[in-house]
Amino acid sequence: MFAYLEGRVTEKGEGALVLDVGGVGFLVSASPQTISRLPGGDVKCRIYTKMIVKEDAWDLYGFATREEKEMFEKLTAVSGVGPKTALGVLSALPVRDLALAIVTGDLKAIKSAPGIGAKTAQRLMLELKDKVSDEELVGEFAVGKAPAQAPESSAAQDALAALMALGYTQAEAAGALAKVKDQATKAEELIRLALRAMSQR
Repeated sequence: MFAYLEGRVTEKGEGALVLDVGGVGFLVSASPQTISRLPGGDVKCRIYTKMIVKEDAWDLYGFATREEKEMFEKLTAVSGVGPKTALGVLSALPVRDLALAIVTGDLKAIKSAPGIGAKTAQRLMLELKDKVSDEELVGEFAVGKAPAQAPESSAAQDALAALMALGYTQAEAAGALAKVKDQATKAEELIRLALRAMSQR
């Protein structure tokens, strides 16, 4: 119904905030990451939103980034995962951490989210493994935003820089890329393949 709302955050609480849009206060459920990221006071900000309509309620969910909103929509598309559970998952695991857990098969990390048992965690990994985007995997270190020392002309160097930014050592990242270097020519694809190679060690 609403793609996004722009206004001032007038209240912040646990799991929700109030966004004043033209004198109307919208109660928006949100993850701790979104709540902490949005400014308060007189600073105008944009929140990407998703309206969930039920028989007895209209609930509005808000996100600081498009990636978080898209991940929320992917989670709620999985059988047995409702909007509150999806928000709980995003509260426990920021988008990049969740994307990495899905791609690398980290069942323990996914199970750490409230309301997620072993069966639901396995279903999440199975249904979302091929739907995780490169932007969700690398977050702010997406290709084109890699550290300056990585030559832009080399996809492998861009991928190496992004993997190191994610916390892998140079040796780990280089070793994984060496295994997959002939399988792709784009940095985004090399990053995805390298992450999967490291998860299978």
